[in-house]
Amino acid sequence: MITARLAQEIAAETSGIIGYNVVITDRDGIVLGSGDPSRVGSFHEASLEVVRTERPAAHTAEQARLLAGVRPGVTLPVFLDGEVVGTVGLTGAPAQVRRFGMVVRHQTELLLREASLITSRLVRDKAVTDLLQDITRHDPSIVTPEEVAAAARELGFDLQLTRVALVVDLERVPAERMPAVLRTVHEVFHDAQDVVGAVGRSHIAVLHRFRPPARTDDLLATARRAAEALTEAHGPHQRVGMGGTAAGVVGLRDSYADALAAARLAARDGEQTARVAHIADYRLHQLMASIGVGARVRFAEAVLGGLPGRPDWDVLRETLLTWAEHGFHLVRAAQALHVHRNTLVYRLQKIEGILGRPLRDHRHAITVYLACLVQAAAQPPNAN
Repeated sequence: MITARLAQEIAAETSGIIGYNVVITDRDGIVLGSGDPSRVGSFHEASLEVVRTERPAAHTAEQARLLAGVRPGVTLPVFLDGEVVGTVGLTGAPAQVRRFGMVVRHQTELLLREASLITSRLVRDKAVTDLLQDITRHDPSIVTPEEVAAAARELGFDLQLTRVALVVDLERVPAERMPAVLRTVHEVFHDAQDVVGAVGRSHIAVLHRFRPPARTDDLLATARRAAEALTEAHGPHQRVGMGGTAAGVVGLRDSYADALAAARLAARDGEQTARVAHIADYRLHQLMASIGVGARVRFAEAVLGGLPGRPDWDVLRETLLTWAEHGFHLVRAAQALHVHRNTLVYRLQKIEGILGRPLRDHRHAITVYLACLVQAAAQPPNAN
């Protein structure tokens, strides 16, 4: 199909280049574009015969007078995907314009083919976006898993294959940069079974094909390559969250939810290394965040007492979190904090004195650690 806008652009530009008026019609002989704008919308009778026979025709001045809307010149069929979709005509003495005819037709067909490919790509991209919406926000009361799977098959995706969901969080990236970021993500995740597209205004979803015997470390390496490519091309303003492996609509929905949670929890945690957050490292954080706000606040206040109100609370909280996350091992925790072991011991003793309970009792230490997670989750996300 030839659109009026594209036909007019081609006709006007080509007419200016070759010095002869170019007319482009649809299959019914209606002029869609012309170097002479007054002819747009008129009927070009000669085009009907050219469309029917799929062969060029030339018309002298005498022949043109017998046909509606026709001037002396040549008319050639325009093909797209093997079918005639219209004609292109050149006004002038047939002997003079015939030599331009094939060139103009070829250029017109090239432009039409390119426009068709762009349109097809846009249609497919929209279909993939709709599919991702149906998966990531799946509500069985609105659309069944079978219907979503059928839509995926039409696009060439088998949702029963094992995949892992990833989320690229673009909350700090300008909206106009989304297409460029999406192209970068496509360059990393280019498997025919990778489902990639925008979800909302600030997230890109990837349902990446998991191919055994790949391991979690392999998936993380791929995610880090994506993060590195994004940082190199667009700056350090996006974060990648990764869920667990899954198959089927419901499983992929849950994997996506986990990937999104990991990205958000990592942002609150101030995590910057590699800018990839795997849900396996944030399961506990996710569980704590799922508890009601009131219960969380009461728990944190009861366990931490006056600690959060102290001017050195950020340092003390980091100390507690790092110590717990390194297995309550003094040497490893001190190395991670980049402090001397004695400094770590001093801080822990200080915390014990404020709380009035020994952290050597690991049951109490774990409780304090959980309270720190809850208290951290209640703070605004880190801007880094």
